[in-house]
Amino acid sequence: MAEVLRLADEIGPDRLSTTEVARAIGLSQPAIFRHFPTKGALWLAVAEDIADRLQNYWAVAETGATGPHARLKALIGAQLTAIAETPALPSILFSRELQVDNPALRDVFRGLLGAFQGRLVAVVHDLQAAGEMKRHVSPEDVAILLTSLVQGVAIRWTLGARGFALVPEGLRLFDVQMDLLSAKEGACDA
Repeated sequence: MAEVLRLADEIGPDRLSTTEVARAIGLSQPAIFRHFPTKGALWLAVAEDIADRLQNYWAVAETGATGPHARLKALIGAQLTAIAETPALPSILFSRELQVDNPALRDVFRGLLGAFQGRLVAVVHDLQAAGEMKRHVSPEDVAILLTSLVQGVAIRWTLGARGFALVPEGLRLFDVQMDLLSAKEGACDA
């Protein structure tokens, strides 16, 4: 899977062929099709590998964090780290392969987004219950804002030829967002 992701980053997921994958891993193209009957099946295996890795990142992030604010920041940091370590991910998410040609692939990523947002919603509930975050904003909306923050900074990083450090920039913007959502008066002025 690592070679497929490397090639997808190098030449783009839409331009990636099974011939290139076979060449990169030292197999014949027919051998690839013995493992994956279609190119779509190969992409589905890649998506499932990404899903497993992301869920592991999230679990480790939450386990190592104490308190809801630290958990939320750790989840955002884990997502940004995963993108930085798998730079083809933004391209895959917006590829024709995902959007048009492979609904099963889209379903894996849609489920992954839902799982990530579910984790965020749970932590936001905890922050609101502790009086640390504005209560008039729904936890679901906060989760959408935070996933949009991650996606936006990842796209800016990709379009900017990775000209800045993704994780620190994303966490800086996370801190700005959290100040805006803070239940404390004057938090944005500090």
